[in-house]
Amino acid sequence: MATTKEIKNRIKSVRDTQKITNAMYLISSTKMTKAKRELDNTRPYFEMLKKQIVSMIQMRETAENMYFTDEADEMPGDGIVELELPEDEKEAVAFLVITADKGLAGAYNQNVIKEAMRLIKASPKYKLFVVGEYGRRYFEARGMNIDQSFLYTAQNPTLERAREITRVITGLYSKGDISKVFIIYTDFRNGLMGGDVVSEELLPFDREDFRLDPEEDSEIKNSYTEYMPNVTAVLNNVVPSYVAGYIYSALVDSFCSEQSARMSAMDAANQNAEELLERLNLEYNHLRQGAITQEITEVSAGSRGQKKSKKKLEERRG
Repeated sequence: MATTKEIKNRIKSVRDTQKITNAMYLISSTKMTKAKRELDNTRPYFEMLKKQIVSMIQMRETAENMYFTDEADEMPGDGIVELELPEDEKEAVAFLVITADKGLAGAYNQNVIKEAMRLIKASPKYKLFVVGEYGRRYFEARGMNIDQSFLYTAQNPTLERAREITRVITGLYSKGDISKVFIIYTDFRNGLMGGDVVSEELLPFDREDFRLDPEEDSEIKNSYTEYMPNVTAVLNNVVPSYVAGYIYSALVDSFCSEQSARMSAMDAANQNAEELLERLNLEYNHLRQGAITQEITEVSAGSRGQKKSKKKLEERRG
């Protein structure tokens, strides 16, 4: 059985750990709020950019562009893509996987990696781009080829970083080195339980995703905009910016989901610490009370012994 000193040391250790988990909870909350605010500040720009792309697609139905196709992989409502591979096996499929840089976030990283592995196993030829140190360590430990020049962290997502990632991916796509690009990340949504993992086809875009309702469609078709030198050239310059906005949104969603998952993990750790402290304090009080009772018993027994000795001595003298 542990002594009172050992229990006191353990109580101190648990309380010190609890201070760390409390601090991590508050830090994650602050980071998540900041990232969401920055995303909200940039969202109107990309919404307007999408409207311009829609305008070009709607006004020039026959305009060809390498970033668009009339067929895309079907995605159920849960945001999980069913992968359709290119007919030519020489064409690689690219996967952009967004994980965290570290753990202590519940099942956040494992959920993303599980979905990534499902798609990668169905691909005879692929290119793997990983954001986040956790994911890179996981894939490297299993001997999987990762683009080594793609060393981006998951911390503090910025629009400039999203543009850098876009330049790498669209460059390979435009040269024909990859035929499709899939992005696997965690959608923050309402933030419950750290978000949900989704896999979506990033490139090529499906024209059907850029359709509007009849009223908006009529408004665009009744307007007139001239694109110089032509629609295709303008789309080739505008689409990468839109892709950067999409990737930036995914980076922020993943980052917020990571912080939310870490907050949940730290909150659970705090609750477990409170329960452990309650048990340790109860055990400490029992031991302390037992030690006090034993001391009182020993003092009482010593007092009785002295009285008996004194009485015997008096009887001898008498």
